[in-house]
Amino acid sequence: MAAARRSLNSRRDGWFMVSPITAFLIVVLAIPLVVDCIYAVSRVRFETLRAPEFIGFGNFAKVLFDHEFWGAMLFSLRFGLLVTAAEVLLALVLAIFLAPLLAKRSWLIAPLMLPMMVAPALVGLMYRLALHEFVGPIPYYFVLLTGDSPSFLGPDNVFWTLVTIETLQWTPFALLILYTAYQSIATDVREAAELDGPSTWQMLRYIELPLMRPTILAVGFIRFIDSFRVFDNVFTLTGSGAGGNTMSISIYIYEVFFRRNDIGVAVAASIVLLAVSFGLLTLLLRWSERQA
Repeated sequence: MAAARRSLNSRRDGWFMVSPITAFLIVVLAIPLVVDCIYAVSRVRFETLRAPEFIGFGNFAKVLFDHEFWGAMLFSLRFGLLVTAAEVLLALVLAIFLAPLLAKRSWLIAPLMLPMMVAPALVGLMYRLALHEFVGPIPYYFVLLTGDSPSFLGPDNVFWTLVTIETLQWTPFALLILYTAYQSIATDVREAAELDGPSTWQMLRYIELPLMRPTILAVGFIRFIDSFRVFDNVFTLTGSGAGGNTMSISIYIYEVFFRRNDIGVAVAASIVLLAVSFGLLTLLLRWSERQA
Protein backbone atom coordinates (compact mmCIF):
# COMPACT_ATOMS: atom_id res chain seq x y z
CA MET A 1 0.00 0.00 0.00
CA ALA A 2 2.83 2.38 0.91
CA ALA A 3 4.68 1.51 -2.31
CA ALA A 4 1.57 2.24 -4.38
CA ARG A 5 1.13 5.58 -2.58
CA ARG A 6 4.76 6.50 -3.24
CA SER A 7 4.37 5.58 -6.90
CA LEU A 8 1.24 7.74 -7.16
CA ASN A 9 2.95 10.67 -5.47
CA SER A 10 5.99 10.29 -7.72
CA ARG A 11 3.78 10.27 -10.81
CA ARG A 12 1.88 13.31 -9.58
CA ASP A 13 5.14 15.16 -8.91
CA GLY A 14 6.33 14.24 -12.40
CA TRP A 15 3.21 15.70 -14.01
CA PHE A 16 3.58 18.80 -11.85
CA MET A 17 7.19 19.26 -13.03
CA VAL A 18 6.43 18.90 -16.75
CA SER A 19 3.20 20.91 -16.74
CA PRO A 20 4.88 24.36 -17.26
CA ILE A 21 6.83 23.30 -20.35
CA THR A 22 3.80 21.40 -21.64
CA ALA A 23 1.62 24.48 -21.30
CA PHE A 24 4.31 26.57 -22.98
CA LEU A 25 4.54 24.19 -25.95
CA ILE A 26 0.75 24.12 -26.32
CA VAL A 27 0.57 27.91 -26.43
CA VAL A 28 3.62 28.43 -28.65
CA LEU A 29 3.34 25.42 -31.00
CA ALA A 30 0.03 23.59 -30.81
CA ILE A 31 -2.34 26.55 -31.10
CA PRO A 32 -0.52 28.15 -34.07
CA LEU A 33 -0.37 24.73 -35.75
CA VAL A 34 -4.15 24.33 -35.42
CA VAL A 35 -4.66 27.83 -36.86
CA ASP A 36 -2.30 27.01 -39.74
CA CYS A 37 -4.19 23.81 -40.51
CA ILE A 38 -7.45 25.77 -40.64
CA TYR A 39 -5.96 28.45 -42.89
CA ALA A 40 -4.35 25.84 -45.16
CA VAL A 41 -7.79 24.52 -46.18
CA SER A 42 -9.41 27.95 -46.43
CA ARG A 43 -9.41 30.99 -48.67
CA VAL A 44 -7.85 33.65 -46.45
CA ARG A 45 -6.69 37.20 -47.06
CA PHE A 46 -5.73 39.92 -44.63
CA GLU A 47 -9.25 41.27 -44.90
CA THR A 48 -10.79 37.92 -43.93
CA LEU A 49 -8.40 36.66 -41.25
CA ARG A 50 -11.24 36.26 -38.78
CA ALA A 51 -13.62 34.66 -41.28
CA PRO A 52 -11.74 32.09 -43.42
CA GLU A 53 -13.74 30.45 -46.20
CA PHE A 54 -13.35 26.66 -46.27
CA ILE A 55 -12.29 25.40 -49.73
CA GLY A 56 -10.84 21.95 -48.96
CA PHE A 57 -7.46 21.06 -50.41
CA GLY A 58 -7.51 23.69 -53.14
CA ASN A 59 -4.57 25.56 -51.64
CA PHE A 60 -2.44 22.42 -51.63
CA ALA A 61 -3.35 21.81 -55.27
CA LYS A 62 -2.23 25.35 -56.15
CA VAL A 63 1.07 24.79 -54.39
CA LEU A 64 1.78 21.36 -55.86
CA PHE A 65 1.02 22.55 -59.40
CA ASP A 66 2.86 25.85 -59.07
CA HIS A 67 6.12 25.78 -61.01
CA GLU A 68 7.45 28.69 -58.92
CA PHE A 69 7.11 26.58 -55.77
CA TRP A 70 9.12 23.71 -57.21
CA GLY A 71 11.62 26.16 -58.68
CA ALA A 72 12.09 27.64 -55.21
CA MET A 73 12.45 24.16 -53.72
CA LEU A 74 15.07 23.26 -56.32
CA PHE A 75 16.96 26.52 -55.69
CA SER A 76 16.92 25.95 -51.91
CA LEU A 77 18.03 22.31 -52.28
CA ARG A 78 20.84 23.15 -54.69
CA PHE A 79 21.91 26.14 -52.62
CA GLY A 80 21.83 24.19 -49.35
CA LEU A 81 23.84 21.25 -50.68
CA LEU A 82 26.55 23.38 -52.29
CA VAL A 83 26.91 25.72 -49.33
CA THR A 84 27.00 22.86 -46.84
CA ALA A 85 29.65 20.97 -48.80
CA ALA A 86 31.78 24.10 -49.22
CA GLU A 87 31.51 25.14 -45.57
CA VAL A 88 32.24 21.72 -44.10
CA LEU A 89 35.17 21.03 -46.43
CA LEU A 90 36.71 24.48 -45.98
CA ALA A 91 36.19 24.40 -42.21
CA LEU A 92 37.71 20.93 -41.95
CA VAL A 93 40.82 21.98 -43.87
CA LEU A 94 41.19 25.14 -41.78
CA ALA A 95 40.61 23.28 -38.50
CA ILE A 96 43.39 20.80 -39.25
CA PHE A 97 45.77 23.34 -40.82
CA LEU A 98 45.34 25.98 -38.11
CA ALA A 99 45.23 23.57 -35.16
CA PRO A 100 48.92 24.02 -34.15
CA LEU A 101 48.63 27.81 -34.38
CA LEU A 102 45.32 28.02 -32.51
CA ALA A 103 46.60 25.68 -29.81
CA LYS A 104 49.39 28.17 -29.05
CA ARG A 105 47.39 31.37 -29.61
CA SER A 106 43.78 30.57 -28.76
CA TRP A 107 42.81 34.26 -28.90
CA LEU A 108 42.95 34.03 -32.71
CA ILE A 109 39.65 32.13 -32.63
CA ALA A 110 37.82 35.35 -31.72
CA PRO A 111 38.60 37.29 -34.94
CA LEU A 112 37.92 34.16 -36.98
CA MET A 113 34.38 34.09 -35.54
CA LEU A 114 33.57 37.71 -36.46
CA PRO A 115 31.78 37.03 -39.80
CA MET A 116 29.05 34.92 -38.21
CA MET A 117 28.42 37.57 -35.55
CA VAL A 118 27.09 40.01 -38.15
CA ALA A 119 23.36 39.88 -38.87
CA PRO A 120 22.68 38.13 -42.23
CA ALA A 121 20.49 41.01 -43.39
CA LEU A 122 23.35 43.43 -42.76
CA VAL A 123 25.73 41.14 -44.64
CA GLY A 124 23.37 41.18 -47.62
CA LEU A 125 23.18 44.98 -47.61
CA MET A 126 26.96 45.26 -47.25
CA TYR A 127 27.65 43.01 -50.23
CA ARG A 128 24.90 44.68 -52.23
CA LEU A 129 26.82 47.91 -51.95
CA ALA A 130 30.27 46.33 -52.38
CA LEU A 131 29.24 44.43 -55.52
CA HIS A 132 27.11 47.16 -57.10
CA GLU A 133 27.91 47.42 -60.79
CA PHE A 134 28.36 51.20 -60.81
CA VAL A 135 29.40 52.25 -57.28
CA GLY A 136 30.76 49.03 -55.76
CA PRO A 137 34.48 48.98 -54.88
CA ILE A 138 34.96 45.35 -55.95
CA PRO A 139 33.82 45.88 -59.60
CA TYR A 140 35.83 49.13 -59.63
CA TYR A 141 39.10 47.39 -58.77
CA PHE A 142 38.33 44.59 -61.22
CA VAL A 143 38.03 47.17 -63.97
CA LEU A 144 41.13 48.98 -62.73
CA LEU A 145 43.27 45.84 -62.71
CA THR A 146 41.85 43.81 -65.59
CA GLY A 147 39.94 46.31 -67.70
CA ASP A 148 36.63 44.50 -67.15
CA SER A 149 34.44 43.24 -64.35
CA PRO A 150 31.92 40.40 -64.19
CA SER A 151 28.37 41.26 -63.22
CA PHE A 152 28.37 39.65 -59.78
CA LEU A 153 24.64 40.23 -59.30
CA GLY A 154 23.69 39.46 -62.89
CA PRO A 155 21.60 36.41 -63.78
CA ASP A 156 24.65 34.40 -64.87
CA ASN A 157 26.69 34.89 -61.70
CA VAL A 158 24.26 35.74 -58.91
CA PHE A 159 23.79 32.15 -57.71
CA TRP A 160 27.51 31.60 -57.21
CA THR A 161 27.80 35.04 -55.59
CA LEU A 162 25.16 34.03 -53.04
CA VAL A 163 26.88 30.69 -52.42
CA THR A 164 30.20 32.47 -51.84
CA ILE A 165 28.70 35.04 -49.46
CA GLU A 166 26.86 32.41 -47.42
CA THR A 167 30.01 30.26 -47.26
CA LEU A 168 32.19 33.15 -46.12
CA GLN A 169 29.79 34.12 -43.36
CA TRP A 170 29.06 30.70 -41.86
CA THR A 171 32.29 28.74 -42.36
CA PRO A 172 33.51 30.08 -38.97
CA PHE A 173 30.61 28.28 -37.27
CA ALA A 174 31.68 24.96 -38.78
CA LEU A 175 35.33 25.77 -38.10
CA LEU A 176 34.69 26.32 -34.39
CA ILE A 177 32.91 23.00 -33.93
CA LEU A 178 35.27 20.95 -36.10
CA TYR A 179 38.34 22.46 -34.48
CA THR A 180 36.94 21.55 -31.07
CA ALA A 181 36.28 18.00 -32.28
CA TYR A 182 39.81 17.75 -33.71
CA GLN A 183 41.37 18.97 -30.48
CA SER A 184 39.23 16.62 -28.38
CA ILE A 185 40.77 13.49 -29.94
CA ALA A 186 42.57 11.79 -27.08
CA THR A 187 46.35 12.08 -27.08
CA ASP A 188 46.58 8.38 -26.18
CA VAL A 189 44.87 7.46 -29.45
CA ARG A 190 47.35 9.46 -31.50
CA GLU A 191 50.32 8.10 -29.57
CA ALA A 192 49.12 4.52 -29.98
CA ALA A 193 48.67 5.03 -33.72
CA GLU A 194 52.13 6.59 -34.08
CA LEU A 195 53.70 3.30 -32.90
CA ASP A 196 52.92 1.87 -36.34
CA GLY A 197 54.68 4.79 -38.04
CA PRO A 198 51.82 6.12 -40.18
CA SER A 199 52.25 9.14 -42.43
CA THR A 200 50.35 12.37 -41.74
CA TRP A 201 47.80 11.49 -44.42
CA GLN A 202 47.30 7.97 -43.04
CA MET A 203 46.85 9.35 -39.53
CA LEU A 204 44.23 11.79 -40.82
CA ARG A 205 42.40 9.29 -43.01
CA TYR A 206 42.30 6.24 -40.76
CA ILE A 207 42.36 7.71 -37.24
CA GLU A 208 41.31 11.35 -37.00
CA LEU A 209 38.58 11.65 -39.66
CA PRO A 210 36.71 8.50 -38.52
CA LEU A 211 36.70 9.83 -34.97
CA MET A 212 35.44 13.20 -36.21
CA ARG A 213 32.79 11.73 -38.51
CA PRO A 214 29.80 12.10 -36.10
CA THR A 215 30.69 15.75 -35.56
CA ILE A 216 31.16 16.34 -39.30
CA LEU A 217 27.75 14.83 -40.01
CA ALA A 218 26.12 16.90 -37.27
CA VAL A 219 27.68 20.13 -38.55
CA GLY A 220 26.67 19.31 -42.11
CA PHE A 221 23.10 18.60 -41.03
CA ILE A 222 22.82 21.86 -39.06
CA ARG A 223 24.28 23.94 -41.85
CA PHE A 224 22.10 22.28 -44.50
CA ILE A 225 18.94 23.10 -42.55
CA ASP A 226 20.06 26.70 -42.07
CA SER A 227 21.12 27.11 -45.72
CA PHE A 228 18.00 25.44 -47.10
CA ARG A 229 15.73 27.94 -45.35
CA VAL A 230 17.94 30.95 -46.20
CA PHE A 231 16.07 34.23 -46.34
CA ASP A 232 17.79 37.28 -44.83
CA ASN A 233 20.89 37.89 -46.92
CA VAL A 234 19.32 36.64 -50.17
CA PHE A 235 16.28 38.86 -49.68
CA THR A 236 18.34 41.98 -48.92
CA LEU A 237 20.90 41.28 -51.66
CA THR A 238 18.76 40.24 -54.62
CA GLY A 239 15.23 39.43 -53.45
CA SER A 240 13.60 36.84 -55.70
CA GLY A 241 15.89 37.91 -58.54
CA ALA A 242 15.16 38.41 -62.21
CA GLY A 243 12.43 35.96 -63.17
CA GLY A 244 12.64 34.37 -59.73
CA ASN A 245 16.12 32.94 -60.33
CA THR A 246 17.13 33.51 -56.69
CA MET A 247 13.80 32.69 -55.07
CA SER A 248 14.35 30.37 -52.12
CA ILE A 249 11.45 28.55 -50.55
CA SER A 250 11.38 31.05 -47.67
CA ILE A 251 11.19 33.99 -50.10
CA TYR A 252 8.44 32.20 -52.05
CA ILE A 253 6.32 31.84 -48.89
CA TYR A 254 7.02 35.46 -47.96
CA GLU A 255 5.94 36.79 -51.35
CA VAL A 256 2.78 34.68 -51.49
CA PHE A 257 1.86 35.75 -47.95
CA PHE A 258 2.61 39.47 -48.03
CA ARG A 259 2.70 40.52 -51.68
CA ARG A 260 0.02 38.31 -53.20
CA ASN A 261 -2.08 38.45 -50.03
CA ASP A 262 -2.90 34.75 -50.41
CA ILE A 263 -2.41 33.55 -46.86
CA GLY A 264 -4.03 30.16 -47.37
CA VAL A 265 -1.65 29.21 -50.18
CA ALA A 266 1.36 30.46 -48.18
CA VAL A 267 0.38 28.37 -45.17
CA ALA A 268 -0.24 25.34 -47.38
CA ALA A 269 3.22 25.78 -48.89
CA SER A 270 4.66 25.91 -45.37
CA ILE A 271 2.92 22.64 -44.45
CA VAL A 272 4.17 20.97 -47.63
CA LEU A 273 7.68 22.16 -46.77
CA LEU A 274 7.25 20.80 -43.24
CA ALA A 275 6.18 17.40 -44.59
CA VAL A 276 9.10 17.26 -47.04
CA SER A 277 11.55 18.30 -44.32
CA PHE A 278 10.17 15.68 -41.94
CA GLY A 279 10.55 12.99 -44.61
CA LEU A 280 14.15 14.01 -45.35
CA LEU A 281 14.95 14.12 -41.64
CA THR A 282 13.52 10.64 -41.16
CA LEU A 283 15.62 9.25 -44.02
CA LEU A 284 18.72 10.97 -42.67
CA LEU A 285 18.21 9.59 -39.19
CA ARG A 286 17.76 6.06 -40.52
CA TRP A 287 20.91 6.43 -42.61
CA SER A 288 22.81 7.70 -39.53
CA GLU A 289 21.61 4.70 -37.50
CA ARG A 290 22.84 2.32 -40.18
CA GLN A 291 26.19 4.07 -40.29
CA ALA A 292 26.45 3.86 -36.50
